[in-house]
Amino acid sequence: MLLAIPFPEISPNVFSIEIGGFAFALRWYALSYIAAILAGWWIARRLMRAPELWPGNSAPMTKDQVDDLITWVIVGIIAGGRLGFVLFYQPAYYLSNPLEIPMVWQGGMSFHGGFLGVCLAVIFTARKYDIPLLQIADTAAIATPIGILFGRTANFINAELWGRPTDVPWGVIFPGARAQFCPGFEGPCARHPSQLYEGALEGILLGLILWWLATRGGGLKRPGVVTGVFFAGYGAARFFVEFFRQADPQYITSDNPWGHVIRLGEAGLTMGQLLSLPMLITGLAVIFWARRRA
Repeated sequence: MLLAIPFPEISPNVFSIEIGGFAFALRWYALSYIAAILAGWWIARRLMRAPELWPGNSAPMTKDQVDDLITWVIVGIIAGGRLGFVLFYQPAYYLSNPLEIPMVWQGGMSFHGGFLGVCLAVIFTARKYDIPLLQIADTAAIATPIGILFGRTANFINAELWGRPTDVPWGVIFPGARAQFCPGFEGPCARHPSQLYEGALEGILLGLILWWLATRGGGLKRPGVVTGVFFAGYGAARFFVEFFRQADPQYITSDNPWGHVIRLGEAGLTMGQLLSLPMLITGLAVIFWARRRA
């Protein structure tokens, strides 16, 4: 623990103002959503300005259609992310407190739920404008990793979703009584900065792979390949990071310290791994199908 890194003094608010007794604060978490949506919108528009990347050298969407897609993606992220958290992680609590379900400002969003919301937005837009579904899906896949990077960075700034106890020299001592309590350690303990692991793997690395595949590897010429790589890449990265990430408290007991929802002796699968496996399998299947179809 002597080599642990103290958590940096970062306010969860970008800024706060008070006017006439009314206080307003812009939080890093909210800013990450705004930045992610704007970055995704810019990436999608840039891809549409490069028709040579697409089948038949023709971009699948106009600028106005991209704007409409982003509008529905925003709805999918917020509604899907919140409902996913409610259903996947704390269904009993919200069944007893249903009025708290729409209170997204209190925290609690699920990537897998938001991902399903985005999928519905993509399907809706494809049907509305009669655009090939896989080409819109490929666009969304390329635009998503940068949003994941912003989101996981905000998780780190908020000192939430931290990792398991560790003695690696880059371990971080996160604030808060629950974060600093680790069975078997005396005093504050260091934890894996698993938020940054996810940002690096699911955001930077996966984003670079998808961008290269789209702009240099001819991936967009074979509709579905980019989408499959995103599914498989995110599923594999999240499954791996779950070995270092602290499980949600509702899954942790004295005889189940790692929060496995499926137990195999001392090992098992966490909820994050259980939700990521279908993404990995689906991604590999989509890649195989898209390549054969092409």
